[in-house]
Amino acid sequence: MIGLSTKTLENWQRRGVEDKRKNAAKTVPRKLSKEEKEQILEVCNSERFKDMTPHQIVPILAQEGLYYASESTMYRILREQNQLHHRGNTKPKRKLENPPELVANAPNQVWCWDITWLPTQVKGIFLFAYVIIDIYDKSIVGWEVHDREDPLLARDLFHRLSQKMNLRGVQLHSDNGGPMKGLSLLALLYMLGVGFSFSRPRVSNDNPFIESFFKTLKYTTGYPGAFRNRVHAREWMASFVHWYNFEHLHSAIGYITPMDKRNGADIQLFKKRNETIEEARQQKPERWGVRDSRKWESENVVVLNPGKKPKKEQELVSEKSA
Repeated sequence: MIGLSTKTLENWQRRGVEDKRKNAAKTVPRKLSKEEKEQILEVCNSERFKDMTPHQIVPILAQEGLYYASESTMYRILREQNQLHHRGNTKPKRKLENPPELVANAPNQVWCWDITWLPTQVKGIFLFAYVIIDIYDKSIVGWEVHDREDPLLARDLFHRLSQKMNLRGVQLHSDNGGPMKGLSLLALLYMLGVGFSFSRPRVSNDNPFIESFFKTLKYTTGYPGAFRNRVHAREWMASFVHWYNFEHLHSAIGYITPMDKRNGADIQLFKKRNETIEEARQQKPERWGVRDSRKWESENVVVLNPGKKPKKEQELVSEKSA
């Protein structure tokens, strides 16, 4: 007569008559009442506690036998009432924007550069290596060694480089240091048609390719550790850069040299490797069983500072990986 099934009545008898549907209004036991929130605001704004943080207020009240809410709850209530503001003498914390995502699918599209210290045999005196790297093929496209960090020296480096090759359209990324942001250098880059971007302060991960190169430089066999003078450093650096570009088998590009990648020789090299492995599999298939043979493939897209993917896209990527 009232339109209820026997099953519904049995469920009510067993579980109660609370509405548990998805959009039903629910009572949250932990939720503070309006009066309790007003009491917390009154305490935080009182003459005694107006200059203290919840992290100070809660323990003081607890020592006196009073407890209204946790520190995080007090912060939440103050935030809801727009009562959280920076009041110290220090500068407020700034949210730093991530550097732009830069994509390279060919040489001379995205470069990054930095300066590293080279110790000399005199303690406390250093030389400075200016290095520019192409993130696509990991080759060193320009370098110099000087006795100081100076934006004018950096400007001269890029000016000399522009006389050897066309820099228009190159995207240049660097750290946030003074030599990288000198007005004379930025003016030259603008005239040459070079776009530029900078890492966040004290975030080395924003410029990972050049940092990785510096580790290779200083941990390689034969690194002197300390240089006699600038001539010694330049001679050693010239030899190292030639080895790095033409002989070093770089792991990030499939254990070929940067110049192999830059000249497009990687396609034939990988093809030959794949043919060799497949031939070996045909001769002794029992060593592979049901497994596929390894495939060497060229990585034709390199991304510097990839942007965060939307949450749904991340879930799709995770599902595909699984």
